[in-house]
Amino acid sequence: MKKIIFSILILLPIIAFSQTQFKGMIMDKNNTKDNLGVYGANVHWLGTSIGTVTNEKGWFTISYKKTYKKLVVSYIGYKTDTLTITNLKPIHHFLTPDSELDEVVIETKRKSIQKSFFKTQNTFTVNKDELLKAACCNLSESFETNPSIDVSFSDALTGTKQIEMLGLKSPYLLITQENVPSIRGAAQAFGLTFTPGTWVESIQITKGAGSVVNGYESISGQINAELVKPYNDSKVFVNAYSSLNGRLELNTHFNTKVSEKWQTGLYLHGNYRGQKFDKNNDTFLDAPLANQINVMNRWQYTNAEKGWISFINFRYLNDEKQMGQLDFDPLIHKGTTAFWGSEINTSRIETSAKLGYVFPELPFQSFGFQLAYSNHKQDSYFGLNVYDIEHESVYSNLIFNSIIGDTRNKFKTGINFTHDTFEELVNVNNYNRKETSFGVFFEYAYDNLEDFSFTAGLRVDNHNLLGTFVTPRLHLRYAPWEDSVFRASFGRGKRSANIFAENQQLFASSRQIKINNPSGNIYGLNPEIAWNYGVSFMQKFNLMERKGDITFDFYKTDFENQVVVDWENPQEISFYDLFGKSYANTMQLEISYELLKRVNLRTAYKYYDVSTDYTSGKFQKPLQAKHRFFANISYETDITMDDSQWKFDVTYNLIGKKRLPNTATNPVNYQLSEYSKRYSLLNAQVTRVFSKQFEVYAGGENLTNYKQKNPILASDNPFGANFDSTIVYAPIFGAAFYAGLRFNID
Repeated sequence: MKKIIFSILILLPIIAFSQTQFKGMIMDKNNTKDNLGVYGANVHWLGTSIGTVTNEKGWFTISYKKTYKKLVVSYIGYKTDTLTITNLKPIHHFLTPDSELDEVVIETKRKSIQKSFFKTQNTFTVNKDELLKAACCNLSESFETNPSIDVSFSDALTGTKQIEMLGLKSPYLLITQENVPSIRGAAQAFGLTFTPGTWVESIQITKGAGSVVNGYESISGQINAELVKPYNDSKVFVNAYSSLNGRLELNTHFNTKVSEKWQTGLYLHGNYRGQKFDKNNDTFLDAPLANQINVMNRWQYTNAEKGWISFINFRYLNDEKQMGQLDFDPLIHKGTTAFWGSEINTSRIETSAKLGYVFPELPFQSFGFQLAYSNHKQDSYFGLNVYDIEHESVYSNLIFNSIIGDTRNKFKTGINFTHDTFEELVNVNNYNRKETSFGVFFEYAYDNLEDFSFTAGLRVDNHNLLGTFVTPRLHLRYAPWEDSVFRASFGRGKRSANIFAENQQLFASSRQIKINNPSGNIYGLNPEIAWNYGVSFMQKFNLMERKGDITFDFYKTDFENQVVVDWENPQEISFYDLFGKSYANTMQLEISYELLKRVNLRTAYKYYDVSTDYTSGKFQKPLQAKHRFFANISYETDITMDDSQWKFDVTYNLIGKKRLPNTATNPVNYQLSEYSKRYSLLNAQVTRVFSKQFEVYAGGENLTNYKQKNPILASDNPFGANFDSTIVYAPIFGAAFYAGLRFNID
């Protein structure tokens, strides 16, 4: 298998160098930073009728004869240039805007979820318009209107939402902020709640094997959050939010220009929940008491003339949660069996720097450097279980981009270094370790400008606990006909499983923790290794003069080794290395269509086949619905002369039955059925835009008011042998209503 992969990586660049006609790329001289081509520029040979226009990427192909010497390039708003051509080597030419022409502004409505026909990877972008369709208070709540990401509650106590993609939980995703790994290690359980929604400018979601540039850990995909930039964010922004379940939130942004090249932004976030709710009368809080302070200072340096851009971030977070029984008072009852209670106190500091340079005369050539440091400290207890963790992390990445011959053949290469120190206390046991890795990578991308492209990457890493290993990844793109694209990918991922940080909800139970047959370097376990394979097809269409698209995805993940989290015995939780097979097969069919003017429908059906060999047999993944249906419909009125507007958004989810962990050995009154019932969720929001500076919004979640009955097993005896708050398959709180406002000064 490795020989085949190496052969592919070596032969593909050689095959790519075939050329029969004259080709070139036309770009905008004032937009070299983004390396974007000019679409629709006219190109013709002087004195002939032979001509063409540039495509969406700025590329053109034109017939060539030795007698053709002068090539004329023209485009409205730019100066016309005549170029002398002496050979078949592709050209890269910059057009200069004609300053004497009057300015013409053309406005169009950008889709809130943008799918590209030209990217080789199966990547789509969720922009700010999509994030505002729901109560996007933090990153974990940013995917409610997205059919590719599944959102659910992790347990019945913390109120924390977890995400899944391709049938696998978030630890198998590489989650980054501006391409710097962020939600990993100690931050896995709650890290998504530490990034406020208003800080997010856009989210890029990649299905399947990601790029080798970003590391070796991703298995099911990558989620990258781009944060707002001081340069183009509002000078002042305020977002206030309140819900009837006692949650209050305030976000403020303050951006200022320090000099011609320096801008800075101060971003403040606070949320608070001080009310106690117990709507199901089980004596436990339905949602935790919570308090979070989150501060970020962001600096941006831009020198477009010289080709430099840089970001420097400083961030501090303090997050406190209290859970458990209504009458629990931590000052009195902590460490006792009078009332069951829990506290999770987290402090985190981060600093990062990014430096990028684009060669002014060679916009296809650049280098970038990233450096990040974080310290994450969590002190927590769950009843009589104690869990403390401190995670110190250093990450650095140096990358160089350029071309081989012409811009159809691009490459990225570089090195990266990471160092992680973990100090964990689980009751009376210490689990401390250090992880250090050094890696080199090379990624080659070919694009024939029309219907075929591929990206082939390879990286080699040396890790003090995982050894030396190779990570290959390949992405293919082919457009068989107009407005269609077929993609395929495969790749390998490898990671350390942080078994306690990733499964903290299991401490809120009476289960005994066991690590079976320890023989590895991490908690006595071996690293997780998996291969991901996927195909995707997308086709645009016009129906009744309305635009739409249909997308079909199929992905398969096969584990060579997996740390199995086995909770089929209701009295214990076992961790052990996979001894058989574990896989995740996922299929998704998605249709987007403009039903009426400004009325858009997005609907999807998803099928999951996720199974693992446990010591007690082969089982479907617990709490994972095999069938899911999603629909989102949105409507916006025309923008009036005073910039006012109405926006309406409704999201519906139908979740099929889920297999529940085995509880057959519990007393009869603490036993659950083998499967849960299917249920529906309905969310809606309406926004009134009064002007470009001010808007208000109101909405509701779980409007069907579906609630799981008795989400906490043995809530009447929380210190007994059958207490368990982890088997959560549906909402707990019921219908929740909220309202808020947004105000900004540009």
